[in-house]
Formats: sequence, structure tokens, C-alpha cells
Amino acid sequence: MVIAVASGKGGTGKTTVAVNLARVLGDVQFLDCDVEEPNAHLFLKPDLAERIPARVMVPEIIEEKCTYCGKCAEVCAFNAIAVIPPRGGLKGGVLVFPNLCHSCGGCFLLCPEGAIREVPREIGVVETGRAGAIRFAHGRLHVGEAMSPPLIRQVKKHVDRTRTTLVDAPPGTSCPVINSLEGSDYCLLVTEPTPFGLNDLVLAVEVLRVMGIPHGLVINRCDIGDDGVESYAKASGIPVLMRIPFDREIAERYSRGLIAVDGSGEYAEKFRALYEAIRNRYEADRGHQRQRRHG
Repeated sequence: MVIAVASGKGGTGKTTVAVNLARVLGDVQFLDCDVEEPNAHLFLKPDLAERIPARVMVPEIIEEKCTYCGKCAEVCAFNAIAVIPPRGGLKGGVLVFPNLCHSCGGCFLLCPEGAIREVPREIGVVETGRAGAIRFAHGRLHVGEAMSPPLIRQVKKHVDRTRTTLVDAPPGTSCPVINSLEGSDYCLLVTEPTPFGLNDLVLAVEVLRVMGIPHGLVINRCDIGDDGVESYAKASGIPVLMRIPFDREIAERYSRGLIAVDGSGEYAEKFRALYEAIRNRYEADRGHQRQRRHG
């Protein structure tokens, strides 16, 4: 089962929930797909044994073949190519902006002169290793890179469906999040009981409904704020699988690079119960789907 841990906004405690869940389960796979600022490794402390460059293909102009017809710039939906036609006896030119390129290959395929070749460009790295029994992988996007989805997809190539896999998604509801959630069997949404938390939770739930991914909530710092999140969850039929109080001791551990289940049998039991709740919900959803197919 692939369980994604996500949130509509940053700072809700998404990674906190993900690493605690991984620690109590032990023999799982953990993928940190928040490639712009990965931090799960700070808490799980894996031994990163392998470092794999992550590359995408971008166009390179073969000047001696190019006629500056402008077809490549015309087909590029992302303005990654600009063509300067010949004028006044001056030779034309082609500018390629690799940071804007989405590696769709359209310019390469449609160039009438065959004047474009694709070359690899490194955008980051994928690091893999182990943290005890936990199989760990994360991506690190190079500073200055504009697009994280290609790197997220390369991290997710490491998904092993023969074991429980936890995917720590980036915050928000944009393309990186959708790429991280894709293929998940269940999504655990971590939120906080504030107006901002509720606003972004609603957006995240809408994304999951469109993607058809079953989901439940963890309400972090549940004893502050208001009851807006609880009311929304009840009205929308979204199960609240865990409530975590505002606990100074957890915050102090976190500041030292420790997590809630370290030395706390109470929280270890709570996170094991969270996993059981997810598994039961997932199995129930699969049962309902089978009934609809054969009903």
C-alpha cells in the first residue's frame, strides 16, 4: 500500500506525522518528495549510500542545419525557445532557455530541418539508503531550478509496491503535489484548526476527489484555533483518524532532531493505531469498489 502524507499548506506538521509513522512501522519504504526542501532525513537519519544524478532532456540547436524558420518557437508552449530571423544581411539566431523547458520533445520532433538534438541536463540528485529497517529515498533539486516535477517522478521510480510505502509530499495543491500523490492508494491530510488551515484543506480535498484517492485527516495542534476543520470534516464525510494536541515536549524534541515516538510509548501506540485506521479504511474502500464492479 502506498500512503501519501500531504497538506494544503506548509507548517501543519506533515513531515512530523510521516516520519513518526515510518519509525513505528519499521520495515517500510519512505520517499521524501518535497525535493525543494527535503527534511525527513534530519529525523530518520538514514545512511545515504547511493547518489544518482537526475537529468532531463533539453533541446540543443545544430546551427549548420538551422534555417531560423521559427517552427520550434511556435510549437513550444512554454516559451523556452526564441528565434531571431535573419535580417539586413545579419545571420539569425536561436536562444534556448533550459530552465523553462518541460522536456516535451515537441521542438525536436517537429523541426523540419532536423536541426535540434536533445541533450541531458542535470536538475538535481536522488539519494537512497537505509535508516535501520526503513528503506529511504529523497530528491534534492539544484538551487535555481524552476521545476520540481521531473525530479519527483524520478524519486517515485523507487516505489516498491511489495511493501508499505510512505510518500512525504510537498505542501500545497500545485503540480509537484499532484505528481507526488499520483499512484497513491490512500492520502493522509495533515491540517491545523485555523482559518488558513481550513481554507487550504478544502483545496487539497478537492484535488484528491478529482484524482479519486481515498483520504482521511490528522488534525495537528488540535486544542488551539477553532472548530472549523472538525465541522468541515463531519459535513464532508471525511474521517478524522488522529488528533495531536499542542505539546511543548514534542516541540522541544523536534528542535533537537527527535520525533514524538522517540522514548514515548503513548505516541508510538497512537501512530500504530493511525496506521491500522488507514489500512482498515483502505480495505473497506477496496471492498466497496469490488461490490460496485460486480453489483
